[in-house]
Amino acid sequence: MAVEGGMKCVKYLLFFFNFIFWICGLALIVVGVLVQVSLHKSFLIRDASASAAPIFIIAVGVVIFFIAFFGCCGAWKENHCMVTTFAVLLTLIILAEIAAAILGYVYRNKLSIVVQDSLTEMISNYKNSSAEFKKTVDDLQEVWKCCGVNNASDWKNYGEDKVTVPDSCCKNVTVGCGKGTMTDANKVYQKGCHDALETFLKENIQWVIVAALVIAVLQIMGIVFSCLLMRGIRSGYEVM
Repeated sequence: MAVEGGMKCVKYLLFFFNFIFWICGLALIVVGVLVQVSLHKSFLIRDASASAAPIFIIAVGVVIFFIAFFGCCGAWKENHCMVTTFAVLLTLIILAEIAAAILGYVYRNKLSIVVQDSLTEMISNYKNSSAEFKKTVDDLQEVWKCCGVNNASDWKNYGEDKVTVPDSCCKNVTVGCGKGTMTDANKVYQKGCHDALETFLKENIQWVIVAALVIAVLQIMGIVFSCLLMRGIRSGYEVM
């Protein structure tokens, strides 16, 4: 027996919210992949722990993607078992997200260490690395207008004279512009890349947190609507 009246409205609302969840799941997968690529390609961050956040985002996105599809089917078919399973799985997802948020807050200071270690490794490997690796490092310094990890002196082992930096450190990049100009503030950026990258990552993490909060609110509403629909379906069975 199909639900009627207010429960019919709840049914369509649940279907609509599940469609939104489905889109959110897809969005989380895309965001997770982009963050992973940015950390390990654009920023050359190799620390395994740095992969935890994007991998978790991708995993949650995949789970939400399939749960939302499951919920849509349950709402449309008015299947009590499917709607109940959807509500339980969605509750587990919210608990997992809360746990991840707590862990993220507890280990928030590790971001600075990961960036510091990764940039230090970047400079150490620059001289004997591939052309692609060097280009990525050079692009990073040019875009962020920075030089070295904490300052230009981090490149002291780059040249034999101890005062030469890569040309990408120059304010006006030309071939050989970094030779012997490490301490020349008029020609070379003295600010390191650590602070710039850390600020950028923290700002993006804040947007991820905002998005997660919005999705959490939608998920809670989905649980409420699914519970209402379950009660409506059960009442329909009792009438029969």
